[in-house]
Amino acid sequence: MKLAPLRAALLLLALTLAAAPGWAEARKKTVKPAAEPAGGSVVQYQTRPEVQAFIADMAQKHGFVETELKFLFARARFYPGIVDLMAPPTNPRVRSWQAYRSRFLDSVRIEGGAALWRSHGRALARAEKEYGVPAEIIIAIIGVETVYGRNTGGFRVIDALTTLAFDYPRRGDFFRDELENYLLFARDENIDIFTLKGSYAGAIGIPQFMPSSWRKWAVDFDGDGKIDLRNSFEDAIGSVANFLKGHGWVAGAPIAFPARVDGSAWRELLDRDILPSVKVAELPKFGVTSESLIRQNLPEDTLGALVDLVTPDAPTEYWVGLQNFYVITRYNRSSFYAMSVMELARAIKQARGI
Repeated sequence: MKLAPLRAALLLLALTLAAAPGWAEARKKTVKPAAEPAGGSVVQYQTRPEVQAFIADMAQKHGFVETELKFLFARARFYPGIVDLMAPPTNPRVRSWQAYRSRFLDSVRIEGGAALWRSHGRALARAEKEYGVPAEIIIAIIGVETVYGRNTGGFRVIDALTTLAFDYPRRGDFFRDELENYLLFARDENIDIFTLKGSYAGAIGIPQFMPSSWRKWAVDFDGDGKIDLRNSFEDAIGSVANFLKGHGWVAGAPIAFPARVDGSAWRELLDRDILPSVKVAELPKFGVTSESLIRQNLPEDTLGALVDLVTPDAPTEYWVGLQNFYVITRYNRSSFYAMSVMELARAIKQARGI
Protein backbone atom coordinates (compact mmCIF):
# COMPACT_ATOMS: atom_id res chain seq x y z
CA MET A 1 0.00 0.00 0.00
CA LYS A 2 1.26 3.45 -0.91
CA LEU A 3 1.15 5.10 2.54
CA ALA A 4 4.56 6.80 2.68
CA PRO A 5 3.40 10.42 2.11
CA LEU A 6 0.80 10.26 4.88
CA ARG A 7 3.03 8.52 7.40
CA ALA A 8 5.99 10.76 6.58
CA ALA A 9 3.87 13.87 7.09
CA LEU A 10 2.67 12.65 10.47
CA LEU A 11 6.20 11.76 11.59
CA LEU A 12 7.53 15.12 10.42
CA LEU A 13 4.77 16.91 12.31
CA ALA A 14 5.54 15.05 15.54
CA LEU A 15 9.27 15.77 15.31
CA THR A 16 8.71 19.43 14.44
CA LEU A 17 6.39 20.03 17.39
CA ALA A 18 8.64 18.21 19.82
CA ALA A 19 11.62 20.36 18.87
CA ALA A 20 9.79 23.66 18.56
CA PRO A 21 10.84 26.40 21.03
CA GLY A 22 8.21 26.94 23.68
CA TRP A 23 6.31 23.77 22.78
CA ALA A 24 6.17 22.59 26.38
CA GLU A 25 4.76 25.93 27.49
CA ALA A 26 2.27 26.00 24.62
CA ARG A 27 0.96 22.58 25.56
CA LYS A 28 0.09 23.86 29.03
CA LYS A 29 -2.25 26.39 27.40
CA THR A 30 -3.93 23.83 25.16
CA VAL A 31 -7.65 23.29 25.71
CA LYS A 32 -7.66 19.65 26.73
CA PRO A 33 -10.47 17.67 25.09
CA ALA A 34 -12.61 15.24 27.00
CA ALA A 35 -11.77 11.56 26.98
CA GLU A 36 -12.86 9.82 23.82
CA PRO A 37 -16.40 8.44 24.23
CA ALA A 38 -16.97 4.71 24.31
CA GLY A 39 -19.17 2.91 21.83
CA GLY A 40 -17.25 3.34 18.59
CA SER A 41 -16.52 0.41 16.33
CA VAL A 42 -14.39 -0.11 13.22
CA VAL A 43 -16.72 -1.10 10.39
CA GLN A 44 -14.34 -1.14 7.40
CA TYR A 45 -15.84 1.93 5.79
CA GLN A 46 -13.37 1.64 2.90
CA THR A 47 -15.25 -1.43 1.57
CA ARG A 48 -18.57 0.39 1.16
CA PRO A 49 -19.45 1.55 -2.38
CA GLU A 50 -20.46 5.06 -1.33
CA VAL A 51 -17.16 5.52 0.53
CA GLN A 52 -15.21 4.17 -2.43
CA ALA A 53 -16.99 6.71 -4.63
CA PHE A 54 -16.10 9.46 -2.17
CA ILE A 55 -12.45 8.36 -2.17
CA ALA A 56 -12.31 8.33 -5.97
CA ASP A 57 -13.86 11.80 -6.06
CA MET A 58 -11.32 13.16 -3.56
CA ALA A 59 -8.49 11.70 -5.63
CA GLN A 60 -9.86 13.17 -8.85
CA LYS A 61 -10.77 16.61 -7.50
CA HIS A 62 -7.99 17.21 -4.98
CA GLY A 63 -5.14 14.84 -5.80
CA PHE A 64 -5.43 12.60 -2.75
CA VAL A 65 -3.85 9.14 -3.01
CA GLU A 66 -6.65 6.56 -3.02
CA THR A 67 -4.69 3.92 -1.10
CA GLU A 68 -4.00 6.41 1.69
CA LEU A 69 -7.66 7.33 1.96
CA LYS A 70 -8.60 3.65 2.05
CA PHE A 71 -6.14 3.24 4.91
CA LEU A 72 -7.75 6.21 6.64
CA PHE A 73 -11.32 4.93 6.33
CA ALA A 74 -10.23 1.47 7.44
CA ARG A 75 -9.39 3.09 10.78
CA ALA A 76 -12.46 5.33 11.05
CA ARG A 77 -14.99 4.31 13.67
CA PHE A 78 -18.76 4.26 13.54
CA TYR A 79 -20.60 5.76 16.52
CA PRO A 80 -24.32 4.91 16.57
CA GLY A 81 -24.71 7.30 19.50
CA ILE A 82 -23.78 10.22 17.25
CA VAL A 83 -26.67 9.42 14.93
CA ASP A 84 -28.99 9.26 17.95
CA LEU A 85 -27.79 12.67 19.14
CA MET A 86 -28.38 14.22 15.73
CA ALA A 87 -31.90 12.86 15.26
CA PRO A 88 -34.72 15.33 15.99
CA PRO A 89 -36.91 14.51 19.00
CA THR A 90 -39.87 12.27 18.21
CA ASN A 91 -42.00 14.01 20.83
CA PRO A 92 -42.60 17.67 19.90
CA ARG A 93 -43.22 18.48 23.57
CA VAL A 94 -39.53 17.87 24.22
CA ARG A 95 -38.91 21.23 22.53
CA SER A 96 -38.84 23.70 25.42
CA TRP A 97 -37.44 27.21 25.33
CA GLN A 98 -37.20 27.49 29.11
CA ALA A 99 -35.36 24.17 29.41
CA TYR A 100 -32.99 25.15 26.58
CA ARG A 101 -32.42 28.62 28.06
CA SER A 102 -31.53 27.22 31.49
CA ARG A 103 -28.63 25.28 29.98
CA PHE A 104 -26.83 28.47 28.96
CA LEU A 105 -28.05 31.29 31.20
CA ASP A 106 -26.14 30.30 34.32
CA SER A 107 -23.57 31.84 36.65
CA VAL A 108 -20.69 29.84 35.15
CA ARG A 109 -21.21 31.30 31.69
CA ILE A 110 -22.08 34.79 32.90
CA GLU A 111 -19.11 35.09 35.27
CA GLY A 112 -16.83 33.29 32.84
CA GLY A 113 -17.85 35.66 30.07
CA ALA A 114 -17.09 38.68 32.22
CA ALA A 115 -13.70 37.19 33.07
CA LEU A 116 -12.92 36.54 29.40
CA TRP A 117 -13.81 40.15 28.62
CA ARG A 118 -11.37 41.36 31.28
CA SER A 119 -8.54 39.10 30.10
CA HIS A 120 -9.02 39.65 26.35
CA GLY A 121 -10.55 43.10 26.28
CA ARG A 122 -8.06 44.46 23.78
CA ALA A 123 -8.71 41.70 21.24
CA LEU A 124 -12.47 42.03 21.70
CA ALA A 125 -12.33 45.79 21.20
CA ARG A 126 -10.30 45.33 18.03
CA ALA A 127 -12.71 42.69 16.71
CA GLU A 128 -15.64 44.98 17.41
CA LYS A 129 -13.93 47.81 15.57
CA GLU A 130 -12.84 45.75 12.57
CA TYR A 131 -15.94 43.59 12.11
CA GLY A 132 -18.70 45.62 13.76
CA VAL A 133 -19.79 42.77 16.06
CA PRO A 134 -20.29 43.68 19.75
CA ALA A 135 -17.84 42.11 22.17
CA GLU A 136 -20.61 40.59 24.27
CA ILE A 137 -22.05 38.72 21.27
CA ILE A 138 -18.64 37.21 20.47
CA ILE A 139 -18.16 36.18 24.09
CA ALA A 140 -21.66 34.74 24.39
CA ILE A 141 -21.22 32.53 21.32
CA ILE A 142 -17.98 31.12 22.73
CA GLY A 143 -19.71 30.66 26.09
CA VAL A 144 -22.67 28.80 24.61
CA GLU A 145 -20.45 26.68 22.36
CA THR A 146 -17.72 25.51 24.74
CA VAL A 147 -18.02 27.34 28.08
CA TYR A 148 -14.98 29.39 27.02
CA GLY A 149 -12.93 26.46 25.83
CA ARG A 150 -13.69 24.07 28.68
CA ASN A 151 -15.69 21.62 26.55
CA THR A 152 -14.43 21.35 22.99
CA GLY A 153 -15.52 17.74 22.46
CA GLY A 154 -14.03 14.28 22.80
CA PHE A 155 -14.87 12.60 19.50
CA ARG A 156 -12.21 12.15 16.85
CA VAL A 157 -13.36 14.49 14.10
CA ILE A 158 -12.73 11.87 11.43
CA ASP A 159 -15.05 9.43 13.25
CA ALA A 160 -17.84 11.98 13.78
CA LEU A 161 -17.82 13.20 10.20
CA THR A 162 -17.50 9.73 8.67
CA THR A 163 -20.39 8.44 10.79
CA LEU A 164 -22.62 11.34 9.78
CA ALA A 165 -21.49 11.45 6.15
CA PHE A 166 -22.34 7.82 5.48
CA ASP A 167 -24.76 6.72 8.20
CA TYR A 168 -27.02 9.74 8.65
CA PRO A 169 -28.90 10.02 5.33
CA ARG A 170 -31.03 12.95 6.52
CA ARG A 171 -28.03 15.29 6.22
CA GLY A 172 -25.53 13.09 4.46
CA ASP A 173 -24.75 15.60 1.71
CA PHE A 174 -23.90 18.29 4.26
CA PHE A 175 -21.58 16.07 6.25
CA ARG A 176 -19.86 14.64 3.19
CA ASP A 177 -19.05 18.23 2.26
CA GLU A 178 -17.69 18.81 5.77
CA LEU A 179 -15.67 15.58 5.56
CA GLU A 180 -14.19 16.79 2.27
CA ASN A 181 -13.31 20.12 3.89
CA TYR A 182 -11.81 18.37 6.90
CA LEU A 183 -9.47 16.27 4.77
CA LEU A 184 -8.40 19.38 2.86
CA PHE A 185 -7.98 21.34 6.09
CA ALA A 186 -5.86 18.61 7.69
CA ARG A 187 -3.68 18.36 4.60
CA ASP A 188 -3.24 22.12 4.26
CA GLU A 189 -2.44 22.60 7.95
CA ASN A 190 -0.34 19.41 8.25
CA ILE A 191 -2.56 18.17 11.11
CA ASP A 192 -2.82 14.54 12.22
CA ILE A 193 -6.22 13.44 10.94
CA PHE A 194 -6.56 10.75 13.59
CA THR A 195 -5.90 12.78 16.73
CA LEU A 196 -7.89 15.99 16.22
CA LYS A 197 -11.01 15.89 18.41
CA GLY A 198 -14.22 17.87 18.43
CA SER A 199 -17.96 17.65 18.98
CA TYR A 200 -20.22 14.78 17.94
CA ALA A 201 -21.08 16.86 14.84
CA GLY A 202 -17.42 17.38 13.91
CA ALA A 203 -17.08 20.98 15.16
CA ILE A 204 -13.60 21.99 16.27
CA GLY A 205 -11.96 24.25 18.81
CA ILE A 206 -12.91 27.05 21.17
CA PRO A 207 -15.62 28.47 18.86
CA GLN A 208 -16.68 25.06 17.48
CA PHE A 209 -16.12 25.80 13.81
CA MET A 210 -17.07 23.17 11.28
CA PRO A 211 -14.19 22.42 8.87
CA SER A 212 -15.72 24.46 6.05
CA SER A 213 -16.12 27.46 8.36
CA TRP A 214 -12.54 27.11 9.59
CA ARG A 215 -11.25 27.14 6.03
CA LYS A 216 -13.42 30.11 5.00
CA TRP A 217 -13.79 32.33 8.07
CA ALA A 218 -10.97 31.57 10.55
CA VAL A 219 -8.37 34.32 10.93
CA ASP A 220 -4.96 34.75 12.54
CA PHE A 221 -6.05 37.43 14.99
CA ASP A 222 -3.10 37.19 17.38
CA GLY A 223 -0.60 37.78 14.57
CA ASP A 224 1.61 34.76 15.23
CA GLY A 225 1.50 33.60 11.61
CA LYS A 226 -0.91 30.70 12.08
CA ILE A 227 -4.61 30.13 12.72
CA ASP A 228 -5.22 28.12 15.88
CA LEU A 229 -8.81 27.94 17.07
CA ARG A 230 -7.99 25.17 19.51
CA ASN A 231 -5.60 27.15 21.71
CA SER A 232 -5.73 30.85 20.80
CA PHE A 233 -8.62 32.80 22.26
CA GLU A 234 -7.62 35.78 20.15
CA ASP A 235 -7.89 33.76 16.96
CA ALA A 236 -11.26 32.45 18.18
CA ILE A 237 -12.50 35.97 18.92
CA GLY A 238 -11.49 37.33 15.53
CA SER A 239 -12.84 34.29 13.70
CA VAL A 240 -16.28 34.42 15.34
CA ALA A 241 -16.53 38.12 14.46
CA ASN A 242 -15.40 37.47 10.89
CA PHE A 243 -17.95 34.65 10.53
CA LEU A 244 -20.80 36.88 11.67
CA LYS A 245 -19.75 39.79 9.49
CA GLY A 246 -19.37 37.47 6.51
CA HIS A 247 -22.93 36.26 7.02
CA GLY A 248 -24.36 39.77 6.97
CA TRP A 249 -24.01 41.23 10.46
CA VAL A 250 -25.13 44.88 10.47
CA ALA A 251 -22.93 46.97 12.77
CA GLY A 252 -24.87 48.96 15.33
CA ALA A 253 -28.23 47.41 14.41
CA PRO A 254 -30.56 45.75 16.96
CA ILE A 255 -31.14 42.00 17.13
CA ALA A 256 -34.70 41.24 18.24
CA PHE A 257 -37.67 42.68 20.14
CA PRO A 258 -40.44 41.08 22.21
CA ALA A 259 -43.84 41.04 20.54
CA ARG A 260 -47.51 40.27 21.10
CA VAL A 261 -49.80 38.44 18.69
CA ASP A 262 -53.53 38.73 18.17
CA GLY A 263 -55.98 36.98 15.89
CA SER A 264 -54.74 34.25 13.57
CA ALA A 265 -53.04 36.00 10.61
CA TRP A 266 -49.69 35.91 12.44
CA ARG A 267 -49.54 32.14 12.00
CA GLU A 268 -48.71 32.71 8.34
CA LEU A 269 -45.46 34.37 9.42
CA LEU A 270 -44.39 31.28 11.36
CA ASP A 271 -44.69 29.22 8.18
CA ARG A 272 -42.04 31.36 6.54
CA ASP A 273 -38.32 30.85 6.91
CA ILE A 274 -36.46 32.49 9.80
CA LEU A 275 -34.97 34.83 7.20
CA PRO A 276 -36.52 38.28 7.78
CA SER A 277 -39.04 38.67 4.98
CA VAL A 278 -41.79 41.04 6.14
CA LYS A 279 -41.46 44.78 6.62
CA VAL A 280 -41.71 45.61 10.30
CA ALA A 281 -44.07 48.44 9.41
CA GLU A 282 -46.51 45.81 8.07
CA LEU A 283 -46.43 43.53 11.12
CA PRO A 284 -49.63 45.02 12.62
CA LYS A 285 -51.50 43.76 9.55
CA PHE A 286 -50.67 40.27 10.76
CA GLY A 287 -51.72 41.00 14.33
CA VAL A 288 -48.11 41.39 15.55
CA THR A 289 -47.23 44.38 17.71
CA SER A 290 -44.02 45.35 19.49
CA GLU A 291 -43.89 48.58 21.44
CA SER A 292 -40.10 48.40 21.91
CA LEU A 293 -39.65 47.89 18.16
CA ILE A 294 -41.88 50.88 17.37
CA ARG A 295 -39.81 53.08 19.67
CA GLN A 296 -36.71 52.32 17.58
CA ASN A 297 -38.04 54.33 14.62
CA LEU A 298 -36.36 51.95 12.21
CA PRO A 299 -36.52 52.59 8.46
CA GLU A 300 -39.82 51.46 6.96
CA ASP A 301 -38.09 48.91 4.72
CA THR A 302 -36.52 47.12 7.72
CA LEU A 303 -37.37 43.42 7.50
CA GLY A 304 -38.21 41.09 10.37
CA ALA A 305 -39.36 37.55 11.10
CA LEU A 306 -41.78 36.34 13.75
CA VAL A 307 -40.10 34.00 16.23
CA ASP A 308 -42.00 31.73 18.62
CA LEU A 309 -40.24 30.40 21.71
CA VAL A 310 -42.35 27.47 22.81
CA THR A 311 -42.39 25.90 26.27
CA PRO A 312 -44.84 23.07 27.05
CA ASP A 313 -47.48 24.05 29.62
CA ALA A 314 -46.31 27.68 29.58
CA PRO A 315 -47.18 30.75 27.49
CA THR A 316 -45.24 31.01 24.24
CA GLU A 317 -42.88 33.96 23.93
CA TYR A 318 -43.04 35.87 20.65
CA TRP A 319 -40.24 38.02 19.26
CA VAL A 320 -39.51 39.89 16.07
CA GLY A 321 -36.08 38.84 14.87
CA LEU A 322 -34.18 41.24 12.61
CA GLN A 323 -31.19 40.71 10.33
CA ASN A 324 -28.66 40.24 13.15
CA PHE A 325 -30.87 37.62 14.81
CA TYR A 326 -30.89 35.72 11.53
CA VAL A 327 -27.10 36.03 11.28
CA ILE A 328 -26.66 34.36 14.68
CA THR A 329 -28.77 31.45 13.44
CA ARG A 330 -26.18 30.89 10.70
CA TYR A 331 -23.90 29.70 13.49
CA ASN A 332 -26.57 27.29 14.75
CA ARG A 333 -29.84 27.18 12.86
CA SER A 334 -32.10 27.50 15.87
CA SER A 335 -34.11 30.42 17.18
CA PHE A 336 -33.56 29.00 20.68
CA TYR A 337 -29.82 29.25 20.08
CA ALA A 338 -29.91 32.82 18.80
CA MET A 339 -32.08 33.98 21.70
CA SER A 340 -29.79 32.25 24.22
CA VAL A 341 -26.79 34.05 22.71
CA MET A 342 -28.64 37.37 22.87
CA GLU A 343 -29.71 36.92 26.48
CA LEU A 344 -26.32 35.61 27.63
CA ALA A 345 -24.63 38.56 25.93
CA ARG A 346 -26.92 40.97 27.76
CA ALA A 347 -26.25 39.24 31.11
CA ILE A 348 -22.48 39.33 30.58
CA LYS A 349 -22.62 43.01 29.72
CA GLN A 350 -24.61 43.70 32.88
CA ALA A 351 -22.10 41.68 34.93
CA ARG A 352 -19.39 43.95 33.56
CA GLY A 353 -21.41 46.98 34.67
CA ILE A 354 -21.69 48.32 31.12
